[in-house]
Amino acid sequence: MEKAKDVKLVILDVDGVMTDGRIVIDDNGLEQRNFDIKDGLGVVALQMSGVEVAIITSKKSGSVRHRAEELKIKRFHEGIRKKTEPYEQMLAEMGIGDAQVAYVGDDLVDLSMMKRVALPIAVADAVDEVREAAAYVTRAPGGRGAVREAAEMILKAQGKWDAILAKIG
Repeated sequence: MEKAKDVKLVILDVDGVMTDGRIVIDDNGLEQRNFDIKDGLGVVALQMSGVEVAIITSKKSGSVRHRAEELKIKRFHEGIRKKTEPYEQMLAEMGIGDAQVAYVGDDLVDLSMMKRVALPIAVADAVDEVREAAAYVTRAPGGRGAVREAAEMILKAQGKWDAILAKIG
């Protein structure tokens, strides 16, 4: 994918992308989400290769915050209604433009971002409108390896995947 060669920032939605979209609420009202370990390695691989990873999510969640900290994602934005606001801030801070950004989404709230970036990516089980707006649709569903697949695709396009294999493997 030609557009993947220039990516310097990958922005991830959370529910339905980093998770399978289900939220478990226990008897005490505590929320739990499931994250895929392979997706985590995809995030780490991007960071090891010099590609920044950010999260922009409309919800606030302790489990998501902990996962972001665990993966050392510095650009973490939660409780965001208008995702383009932190996006503009990140572009300015990094000195990059839309042509150097990938966004991974799954639902209608992701469309404004997907229409903006150079490399819009939809997870396999995204809604129809999001899959239609995507330049790349993963084979894996959200929360089940889609982030890893997107990371591998970007790193292979940039010729960095073999170096990651050598470092990790």
